[in-house]
Amino acid sequence: MNIPGFEYERVAVDTGVALNVAVSGAGRPVVLLHGFPQTHLMWRHVAADLAADHTVICADLRGYGASDKPVEGPYDKRTMAADIVGMARALGHERFALAGHDRGALVAIRAGLDHPDAVTHLAALDVLPTLDMWDVLRGASAAVAFHLYLMAQPPGLPERMIAASADDFFGHFLDAWTRDPAAIPANVRAEYLRASREAVPSIVADYRASAGIDAAHDRADREAGRTLAMPVTVVQQDWGAALGYDAAAVWRAWAPDLDHIITSAGHFMAEEAPAEVVKALRTLLAR
Repeated sequence: MNIPGFEYERVAVDTGVALNVAVSGAGRPVVLLHGFPQTHLMWRHVAADLAADHTVICADLRGYGASDKPVEGPYDKRTMAADIVGMARALGHERFALAGHDRGALVAIRAGLDHPDAVTHLAALDVLPTLDMWDVLRGASAAVAFHLYLMAQPPGLPERMIAASADDFFGHFLDAWTRDPAAIPANVRAEYLRASREAVPSIVADYRASAGIDAAHDRADREAGRTLAMPVTVVQQDWGAALGYDAAAVWRAWAPDLDHIITSAGHFMAEEAPAEVVKALRTLLAR
């Protein structure tokens, strides 16, 4: 499925790796990155609004959707962030605003840390930086993130288990994390399930990286005192109250120029509450 009014192309970003990219609009560029278990299609409402006065670029991450899925990876967020910077540059944009949801937000955070001269503004939807994500998951409350632990296991078992019941596995998250089921209509849900079913090894590799090299990269940045230099907006559910931590304080340690917003929408907020997300992004872009 495509986003109506957007033009599609494949953009080479690495040896043997090209990303599926949708582009529309004119003006200051904004790159939108999707989460799990989704594709760039999750941005369809937000992207159409922003394209009225911005060049909007929606990409499938490496390993997802119609983008390439290299068997050997890598799927660390440093590499995936470099993909996005290279993709934007190939499209003629040396500097751009970047918004990511879920997995895409982790890629966006890494891009902001590694490429501060390229990322002008950064938005993260419903996620914590990788290192903090592992720190706050404790005891029985960590069961909400069972998939993180499953996909952190060595190659083999997680892939076989998920592939054996892919639609049930990925569909579980589309159901459990949505407060308004109508926000993901049947045809869109079917597209997410198809795309995820066809990408099990690369999706698992993406998550496995977050339990290893991604956390190591975050730790090195924390020890070096690196932070996000650009204006940052975070929109998330009230996970701090649910899991017992101060979400704004966690984020402020990484993003001194922070606007932290709690939403009543579910995890898939760009589809459940697109007007709220658009407002947050437009406010960020005006900073």
